Amino acid sequence: MSVYFKKGRGWRYDFTIKGKRHTEAWFETKLQAKQAEARRREEVDRPAQLETKTDISFLDLANLRLDHVKAYQSDSHYNSYRYLAARWAKKWGDVPCSELTSKMVQDHLFERRKISAFTSNKDLRYLRATFNYGVRKKIVEVNPTEGIDFFPVNKTPRYVPPLSDIEKVIAAADQDIQDYLRTIQETLGRMGEINGLLWEDVDFERRCLFLYTRKKRGGNRTPRKVFMTDLLHEILTRRFKARNAAMPWVFWHRYWSRKEGKHMSGPFEDRKKIMKTLCKKAGVRYFRFHPLRHSGASVMDDANVPIGTVQRILGHENRKTTEIYLHSVGHSEKKAMEVFEQARKSHTQSHTQEKRS
Repeated sequence: MSVYFKKGRGWRYDFTIKGKRHTEAWFETKLQAKQAEARRREEVDRPAQLETKTDISFLDLANLRLDHVKAYQSDSHYNSYRYLAARWAKKWGDVPCSELTSKMVQDHLFERRKISAFTSNKDLRYLRATFNYGVRKKIVEVNPTEGIDFFPVNKTPRYVPPLSDIEKVIAAADQDIQDYLRTIQETLGRMGEINGLLWEDVDFERRCLFLYTRKKRGGNRTPRKVFMTDLLHEILTRRFKARNAAMPWVFWHRYWSRKEGKHMSGPFEDRKKIMKTLCKKAGVRYFRFHPLRHSGASVMDDANVPIGTVQRILGHENRKTTEIYLHSVGHSEKKAMEVFEQARKSHTQSHTQEKRS
């Protein structure tokens, strides 16, 4: 049996072809292990000419990586990668990968650093992933980003808008966008998850819905069950009664497609200008959609909701990621400072009394 389970560890695939063993562990589900095995078998069985092709152009490599990202990762990650790949292609598109040197990459990163260290580091992460993909697939031999360090970044706390500002922004929006923002707020969902929400994922009877994300190992599209608040149930019920039966999405719009040269209908996508316009109209500091998740997580943390529960609601695999969202001072830290303050006051009072006597 090529796929098997080990208690306490997870699933693993293990097979041998032409005397060579191929194995990988540990996967959370049998399906993930079988999918990984299938990909590995495909790599092993590829025609010999693909195995020995080691000098493709950078544009070809970037496009292969782009196809992989589209298939295995989230839409937001794909859009970010596509933007950067287009920028790289203008500079290095026709350059064979074997001729792209570390100095060329480093010079590019120093140029990007003029915008910010964060911008440069993002380029480096995506470039490194692109060449790692090429090396892993054996279509390039060398990763020119190896040995290049990230620039130091002055980290600051993320801005989390107060609930009063969020309410002002929502009040400044039209009904459709109000519903959209409330749904993000009431589910603590990612923007991409809400954009892809289908009516078939909404269960009014059980008062819950399912959000799907690709931010999981292996790029599997994974569901997460979210229970409806009364407000969310009211919003979705109203929208369901007024829905266009031909549109499967909860939130959709008509837009002009340059590629197709006509008006089309589809789900919401990244609407960058909306929040800037609404924040300006509401007279509050600018924030985007994602801080609505941070705000909700902080509210739960303030109410002593266990971090494990918050983690599941947010759909995080890693507890450390959830901790980033909890911007309020931890309750144990707050209690410790209160104990310190009380001890310091007692010591000061005792010292003052001794001096008086």
